[in-house]
Amino acid sequence: MKLFADVLVVLDFVKEEGGLLANRQQASGILTYFKSYEFVFYLHMMYDILHLMGTLSKQLQRKDLDILEAASMVRGTMEALQSFRNTGFASIFPKIYSFCQTCKIDNLDVEELYIGARNCRTTKTNRFHFEVEIFNTVVDMQLTKYQDRFSETSTQLLEYMGALSPCDSFPQFDKSKLLKLGKLYKYDFGDSNMIDLEEQLEIFYHSCIKDERFTSLKRISDLSRLMVSTGKHRSYPLVYKLLKLALITRSDANVERCFSKMKLLKTDLRNKIDDDFLNDALLCNIKIEALAKVENEKVMEQFQKMFAQRGQV
Repeated sequence: MKLFADVLVVLDFVKEEGGLLANRQQASGILTYFKSYEFVFYLHMMYDILHLMGTLSKQLQRKDLDILEAASMVRGTMEALQSFRNTGFASIFPKIYSFCQTCKIDNLDVEELYIGARNCRTTKTNRFHFEVEIFNTVVDMQLTKYQDRFSETSTQLLEYMGALSPCDSFPQFDKSKLLKLGKLYKYDFGDSNMIDLEEQLEIFYHSCIKDERFTSLKRISDLSRLMVSTGKHRSYPLVYKLLKLALITRSDANVERCFSKMKLLKTDLRNKIDDDFLNDALLCNIKIEALAKVENEKVMEQFQKMFAQRGQV
């Protein structure tokens, strides 16, 4: 949106000075569409939608994300999208009007009849076309995707998992939530197991808050490792099983990141190279934070020592 005026200048230049006729014709078509009211409407609508979704998207990619905060942000984003669905259409119209005036684009009267493709006048108004057929449809698609991706059960799962967080001596510990978490895994916790789990959770909590070794933990993975090293995984086997299930659920996000990187890197050419080279390429793209700390001089020095080189790197 900030570069819109500059983009028009570039397109106009290509339209007039382009080397190939196909390029000039393509630039002319894009320029005509960019100067249309419909494009400006799409631009502002998608800007607001992506603005609402961008914060959650960035937060969910953090490796140190708090589970309870993630569940809260998911609910908040869906509520914000629903609110935008109800009031957003009226709110973007003043922005579109101002934008069109600044960029010298013709505004539309929303109460006039909508003119469709090939300049055919229809029986519906511009307001109906842009609000019902475009705005509501696009926002409803986003809401449906969010509801499919973050169902009520998955959001509750995140909240229940947060009750296992050992950060600051188990402040979020809630036995009722952990029992509900166990009920979600019906094949792992039967009726008799649930009774034993309730007893183990009570004793486990009181034993851990008085144990100095458990007071400085930050993550659920730290709690799992300490339980094994101290032998508490044998004393509280059902609590440890619940902990393992929570860790498996959390690891899904990391696995999805790896597959996303693999889709980008595993091209036809890279598919023909050795597996070791492909693994190294994936490692460099997945562990970006760790790789950023490696100094170039150290890499060059290590490469120089691997075998005799013709010259100094």
